[in-house]
Amino acid sequence: MKQVLSAALGMALVACGLAVPASAQQRSPQGEVRKEMQAGNVLPLREIEKRVLPSMRGAEYLGPAYDSAAMAYRLKFIRDGRVLFVDVDARTGKILRRTR
Repeated sequence: MKQVLSAALGMALVACGLAVPASAQQRSPQGEVRKEMQAGNVLPLREIEKRVLPSMRGAEYLGPAYDSAAMAYRLKFIRDGRVLFVDVDARTGKILRRTR
């Protein structure tokens, strides 16, 4: 009986162990930007926000998104019921585009 339980437990552990690497292979935008930031390739989000938020007075900041292919942050705002986006080069902090 102990051998059956041990075998079942062992198979369950192996099955769980095999499932973990598959999910670990998926990359999140947060993980991508963290990797790029640690390598010194992009500015921290807080630095980008310090540069952009003062220019968006009267708008509510909804949050950021990171595009790893473009190496750009997109900051999302709302003002007077309209959604606004500010795209920022993550490497330089330069504003690339604003929607009005």
